[in-house]
Amino acid sequence: MPLTKLQFKPGINRDITSYSNEGGWVDSEKIRFRLGFPEKIGGWVKYSTATFLGTCRALHTWAALNGTKYLGFGTNLKYYVEIGGSYGDITPIRKTSTNTITFAKVANGSPLLNVTDSSNGSVENDFVTFSGAATLGGVITAEVLNQEYQIVSVTNGNVYVISAKDTSGDTVNANSSDTGNGGSGVDGLYQINVGLDTQVGGTGWGAGTWGRLEWGEGTDLTTVTELRLWSHDNYGEDLIINPKDGGIYYWDSSAGTTTRAVEIGTVSGASETPTVAKQIMVSDNNRHVIAFGTNTINTSVQDPLLIRFSDQENYLDWDPQVTNSAGDLRIGSGSNFVRAIETKREILIWTNSSLHSMSFLGAPFTFGITPLASGITIMGHNAVAAVNDIVFWMGKDSFYMYDGQTKQLPCSVKEQVFFNFNKQQEEKVFAGVNSEFNEITWFYCSEDNSTVNGGTGENDKYVTFNYGENVWYYGTLSRTSFMDRGLQTNPIAASLGYLYNHEVGYDDDGSAMTASLESSPIDIGDGEKFVSVNRIIPDFTFNGSTDSSPTVNMTLSMQDFPGSSYSQASTNSTALTASSTTTVPFEQFTQKADIRLRGRSFALKVDSTGSGVRWRLGSPRINLREDGRR
Repeated sequence: MPLTKLQFKPGINRDITSYSNEGGWVDSEKIRFRLGFPEKIGGWVKYSTATFLGTCRALHTWAALNGTKYLGFGTNLKYYVEIGGSYGDITPIRKTSTNTITFAKVANGSPLLNVTDSSNGSVENDFVTFSGAATLGGVITAEVLNQEYQIVSVTNGNVYVISAKDTSGDTVNANSSDTGNGGSGVDGLYQINVGLDTQVGGTGWGAGTWGRLEWGEGTDLTTVTELRLWSHDNYGEDLIINPKDGGIYYWDSSAGTTTRAVEIGTVSGASETPTVAKQIMVSDNNRHVIAFGTNTINTSVQDPLLIRFSDQENYLDWDPQVTNSAGDLRIGSGSNFVRAIETKREILIWTNSSLHSMSFLGAPFTFGITPLASGITIMGHNAVAAVNDIVFWMGKDSFYMYDGQTKQLPCSVKEQVFFNFNKQQEEKVFAGVNSEFNEITWFYCSEDNSTVNGGTGENDKYVTFNYGENVWYYGTLSRTSFMDRGLQTNPIAASLGYLYNHEVGYDDDGSAMTASLESSPIDIGDGEKFVSVNRIIPDFTFNGSTDSSPTVNMTLSMQDFPGSSYSQASTNSTALTASSTTTVPFEQFTQKADIRLRGRSFALKVDSTGSGVRWRLGSPRINLREDGRR
């Protein structure tokens, strides 16, 4: 018979059986589809050799008038601003203690020190910086004490424990001469309390944090304590930041990264500024600072559905007057605010059960809210991303989009995602845009990676919707946050103490990256007849590869029945290596492979494991013929 061209449908489909998906792809790992054809995704390298503390779940970039580029990012432990590859710690200070702190060693030969400071308000893992301390008399010198420490444990409201270290971070063990208390002039700067890097579950009455849900709101017996999540936005050249359910802080970029952000209520000229919020935003179109899920004026009581906004072009004035545009609104449905995101024409607001539109009206009302949909869910604060005026998000059991109308987004890998989803870590879902390839990617923690199953409990999987080609694909990748290119040349992502530039080369930070793709079975005559395959002709391009001899493996496997495994016998399965060298055009590679296979159906698998390999699959051809019946 003449050669048969293999042309596959783009995208991955796992929501129907593999056999019924004939002519399609059924599994993927680090591939994308472009113009209908699959190719290996781009690689990544470290953004900087610098590391940061904690788990990053928020990224924001902006530029000063002089062209200086800033990158702000928040972790469960700190907030940083990056300039030129260096990370400046601008985490706000919540408390200053003056001449009230004393030290005492726990035991000789131990680095542990008891620190006494009445009503210090610290929790485990908080950071404090000491100054003015004197030596304890031995190896615990003033130099050892007068630096930043992370609290090891909290004994009670007045006493906590630190572990002594030298200025290089090495442990220092107290000796018998360390009998002092550090003197009477010790000051301490306490950074805002740290947050969690994972959701913590609990069962029954008292589980979770007080006030997490509204009084009378129904809930499951099992609850969780929420992650530390940040919202942030630039106000001109400066930055406004907010840890979820915490205060609102302002950082003056002109002061540099050695200066910390300060609570906006402490800035000269502040009036009725909110003291707590679930999210902040600077409206691009009308220059109001907006606080969602904030406290009412003249009280410290947080209302999870209350929205307050500052006067136009004035981040300090939140006192509603006839002479300004400051004011407030309250969301009319739902019981808890989840997320707000701005598009070109409106601000979309999600509660735990509804979606609303917030629009600028002008005087005298400033803003108005219109309900858009009820019975709508969203997986978490970071589960939504906007591309121009279209918004995509992950719900509790489906994907959605909004383009003027709220729609459920058809998904061909829905079961693949939600049947292996760690619901205890749903707040870790992070939606990122890669506009160069028309992609929305959700990073999430699978059930396979839950701590119950011996995993890390952190994001390990991704699922991607290509909104340009309307196809889905998925794979494995550990990323806790992701930001599209813009001011930056490449997309930026965070994982395990590092930031990464994505779409750089085709490797995993200098190491080989495995990419693979597997088709559904293909047969002749609805599987009624056996087929014999004796030749396969690959079709690849290797443009962009840095390896002098890039290679891709192609495996053709036969199957007798839909429910049976693919045969591994040498007569029924074969693999060939399609390779190219720099001495010939990349489109010229291994010409053919003569094989001998027989079965009712066959499937194709493509994979690469080498460094510096970039490939794109076209339309391979095979020589097959009918081979009778059994």
